[in-house]
This record gives sequence, C-alpha cells and structure tokens, in this order.
Amino acid sequence: MPTLRPDVRAVFFDAVGTLIFPNPSALVVYADVARRAGLDLAPDEVRRRFVAAYRTQENADRAAGWATSEDRERTRWHAIVCETLAGVPDPGACFAALYDHFAGPAAWTVNPHAAPTITKLTERGLVVGLGSNYDARLLSVLDGFPELDPLRERTVVSAAVGFRKPAAEFFAEVVRLAGCDARQVAFVGDDVENDYEGARAAGLDAILLAPRGNFDAKRVVNELGDLIGERGA
Repeated sequence: MPTLRPDVRAVFFDAVGTLIFPNPSALVVYADVARRAGLDLAPDEVRRRFVAAYRTQENADRAAGWATSEDRERTRWHAIVCETLAGVPDPGACFAALYDHFAGPAAWTVNPHAAPTITKLTERGLVVGLGSNYDARLLSVLDGFPELDPLRERTVVSAAVGFRKPAAEFFAEVVRLAGCDARQVAFVGDDVENDYEGARAAGLDAILLAPRGNFDAKRVVNELGDLIGERGA
C-alpha cells in the first residue's frame, strides 16, 4: 500500500542524506584535505572530531532559535572544519578547499530511487519540492543533476529563509510554496529531530527515511520508492 496519505497534495524532500550523498564521504574528503595539509588523521579520529564540532554548532543554533543566514552558515562550517582539522598549519586554507569542494555536483551522488519516485509523484499531480539546511551552494549542486529539476522551482534553503530545520519558520515556508494546508504536505527526510520531529511539530505529515529501520518515528520508509508503494529495483 502507498505510504502517502490520500489527502496529501505536496511532497517535499530533505536534501543531504535523503536525495543526495557526498561521494566520497565527507570523512574521507576531510581526511584527504588534512593529509595534503600535513596532518595525518585516522578515519575514526576524523569522525570523533567532526561529530563533536558539529554538535557544538547545533547547540549554538538551538540557543539562537535556529536562526541562520549565508554568513552564519559560512561561520558555522568554518568552526566545524577548524575544530575537526585542529593541528593543520593553515586551517583557513583547508576550510576554503572543503567549502568549495561541496559547492559542486562532482562531490555528490543522487539517491538512485529519487528520479523514479519524483516522476511518479508528479504524474499523480502532486506538488514536489526540496527543503534543506544548506546555503546558496545547494543551487550549484542541483545544477549538476537534471533528474532533480522538478524540485528546483520549490526549493527551500535555510540560509535564504533565515531559519534552519527544525524551526517552525522553515516549515512555514515549505507550506507556503506547497500552496496547501500544512496537513496536506508530506515532508520526507533522514534526520529524526530536524526532518521528522520538526515537520510533525509544524503540522506536516512527517515521514522518516530510515534504510536500517528506526523505531523513534511512527511513519517510516526504508527507501524512497516506498512512498509510491513500489520498491526500487
């Protein structure tokens, strides 16, 4: 049976971790940049440092009511890179290299189930869109993936909205672009707090993408094809 409720008129997707994935992984890229800068870090150490730095910035944004901007996103990622790669001779240069790397489509790959799922949804007359905690770089990334073009007209980027998920203000912009009531908008993402709980609190039909299963959410799909009642090949 299709996962989408019959009253749903629009489906918005999270970007990173749902539709697009870093390729190679962010940890591999960070370790490579550090190595070329003269610092050899084991993958486990890169992961430990990155997680700690990321949590610090998440806590700062939470304390600020999830407010953001292009400047805040750049500052945020600068802090994460500098903490993760502490010990490199020129952390500013490492940050610039990583910031530019993730601004292009060559750094990313698309979920193989994305294109057929989006096509089926649009064929059924549903509005489709994208809602991401990112900055203007996301638009450059999307330029490299024509299969995601149907989402481009209704792309919500946190730095442009001024608030990050899980803020209600972010999801209010999603609903505005969807052009229907919040309860008629399904939001699909892989993050429990930002995508699932945030969308639920804003009154949307939240659906968690959890390939390995997740019992923290009542509405779960293992892959995008489940949204339309068809498993991907």
